[in-house]
Amino acid sequence: MDGSDKTDDSQGEVKGHALLSVLDSIDRGLGWVERTMIAGSVLLMALLMSAHVVGNLLFDRGIPGTYEITEMLIVIITFVGVGYAARHARHIRMSAFYDLLNQRWRKVLLIIISVGTAALMFYFAFKSAQYDLALFTRGRTSSALGIPMWAINLALPVGFSLAGIQYILTALRNLLSDDIYRSFRDKEEYADVPLDSSEHRCAKDASVPHNTHITD
Repeated sequence: MDGSDKTDDSQGEVKGHALLSVLDSIDRGLGWVERTMIAGSVLLMALLMSAHVVGNLLFDRGIPGTYEITEMLIVIITFVGVGYAARHARHIRMSAFYDLLNQRWRKVLLIIISVGTAALMFYFAFKSAQYDLALFTRGRTSSALGIPMWAINLALPVGFSLAGIQYILTALRNLLSDDIYRSFRDKEEYADVPLDSSEHRCAKDASVPHNTHITD
């Protein structure tokens, strides 16, 4: 089954379930926020660095505070990207034990992992919000441009919260659907689960033609 078929099946299931339709709207909204923040930060960083290099080459003077702003944009991209990676199931997965289970227990384990990871993400969001509040109270600013540090580090609780919401959506999708979903939209296929050594060997032997050598 190709990617388009998976998307069609997923959308059909969503339209047939009222709660899934609501969750789908939430997921789409969060996806728009993530894409806008990440794409805007990358575009701004590329334009700023390009203008800084051109200014150095043509006028022997770049844009003041370029490296400071670039570092801030990297913070935003990194932590908002946590939610984006969770939304597209592009995070690192340790699946050695998971792949040994049948479909029912894989689903149970995936729900437990999603809920546990969501709790961890919300805890990180809470602690980073406390840190950001401390920066706001102390009035810390950047050295070159005087930008309030709390405004930049706001990306930490926002990014962790987005990731936590995505894991909650993943858990709910698996509770409400018959299939297994690695994220709200990414359905796990049988091909995603590696074969064990004996099955892999049999499949390899079946795919390789055997040549018959006749000797006199």
